[in-house]
Amino acid sequence: MAQPAIAPNASGPLLEVVGVSKHFSGVIALNDVSLDVRPGEILGLMGENGAGKSTLLKILSGAQPPTSGRISFAGADYRPATPNDAKRMGIVTIYQELSLIPTLTVAENIFIGRAPTGPLGLVNWRRMNEATRDIIARVGLAIDPRTPVSALSVAEQQMVEIARALSLESRLIIMDEPTSALTESEVTRLLSIMDRLRSEGVAIMFVTHRLEEASQICDRMTVLRDGRLAGTLVRENGRPIPLPHIIERMVGRAASDLYARPSERHAAGPTRMRVRGLRTVRNPDAPHAVVLNGVDLDLNAGEIVGIAGLVGSGRTELARAIFGADRIAAGSIELDGKPISPRSPADAIALGIGLVPEDRKHQAIFAMLGIQHNFSTATLDTWSNALGFMTEARERAALLDFKGQLSIRMASPEQQIDGLSGGNQQKVILARWLARDPKVLIVDEPTRGVDVGAKSEVHQILVQLAARGIAVMVISSELPEILAVSDRIVTMRQGRITGEMPAPEATEENLMALMALDRRQGAH
Repeated sequence: MAQPAIAPNASGPLLEVVGVSKHFSGVIALNDVSLDVRPGEILGLMGENGAGKSTLLKILSGAQPPTSGRISFAGADYRPATPNDAKRMGIVTIYQELSLIPTLTVAENIFIGRAPTGPLGLVNWRRMNEATRDIIARVGLAIDPRTPVSALSVAEQQMVEIARALSLESRLIIMDEPTSALTESEVTRLLSIMDRLRSEGVAIMFVTHRLEEASQICDRMTVLRDGRLAGTLVRENGRPIPLPHIIERMVGRAASDLYARPSERHAAGPTRMRVRGLRTVRNPDAPHAVVLNGVDLDLNAGEIVGIAGLVGSGRTELARAIFGADRIAAGSIELDGKPISPRSPADAIALGIGLVPEDRKHQAIFAMLGIQHNFSTATLDTWSNALGFMTEARERAALLDFKGQLSIRMASPEQQIDGLSGGNQQKVILARWLARDPKVLIVDEPTRGVDVGAKSEVHQILVQLAARGIAVMVISSELPEILAVSDRIVTMRQGRITGEMPAPEATEENLMALMALDRRQGAH
């Protein structure tokens, strides 16, 4: 049955959560949380990983019941037993991992389980495609409803998810990290669609780690910290909610502390790795990858070198070439004064080179395995005895030692790693390399998908790695992060080095200028 139209920003809450708590085997995931969402409003739900956001979403989506408290929706008691119950009542959750079926068409995905039928009970394909065309037009999609979802971009699939929510006549759409896999232009388009839905009276709960986007689009923000309500921030006079205010609510300390340059610095040692004239060739399996064109780089023991560059500058390709993942066409690499030519990551690891890749989920963790197995993957020989059998006691003791050193929050070594927050997953990966004690460690996007509170912890770990004499190379899209952790900063553009300077002399402005240059500049 169609839901009645709602005027944007109508008085009174559409959703009201009062004193909700959730306990798991003695662990308090949510503790007396209250919030409300109004018709025609975008409410940001903010908080670090582990703050309780996911638990609250599961309760609102019908995946879990609360332990205590009450929830009302559209003035009625709200107690969905399943996600389908929640959808029927008017609340749809769109998760970061899209739930579309790639082999089905756009129309079939939108009307799955409820396709319009004719007198004989057969699917009325014409009606379904026409209805789909009208629905997807609301989110700005002008594609054939018969198009397989597998042929769509991630952004287009995101729009199909939203269109499906609208086809269910949802009054509240919960979006969980909807922009995490989108380009800048796609994010702009999504935010524009959210603004249009708001004007039509649809309420949206927006969950994201991207604070800049949230500050632009949200009317209010409810912030959780350690399972409790940390406060609600309100947009005033149409101005974005200030980022420092959001961060301070989320982490309980000043935003300036998050990118503060760690105070303990050690003098750099001798040159550990020397790269000269490095060139790569076009990889037919990765046609969009940047070709390196004569890269020179020195990495010194005990030093953190930051690599800054815009998307497509060749930063990740440089890391892959050094790590043996991409073929080198010309140039040389020396490690401790000796020529090396790693032809595979296994070669690089054996030589003492480690890599923490930017895509943690697909390239660094084994999601279905426990933390202990993920920790040990680079050091299996270390934990094996003379007969080749694993000595689990030593392996476990080492993990627990790093758990204390790096403040890894986990229930037990057997816990699945995908049950950890992004920050704790990253700490496990860093512990993996610490256990191997590499000569060179390359860390690509060290805090991608990591909440703001854990960023400074990861930065401090990188400083600790350098203090052990490891040559650390850090690649990051966040200039404040590069400025905070680096001793020396190198800039890249289109597969070339364009500049180099000591970090204390660098600013975002002069780094951006170097990142936009076409030719190599001398050291500054």
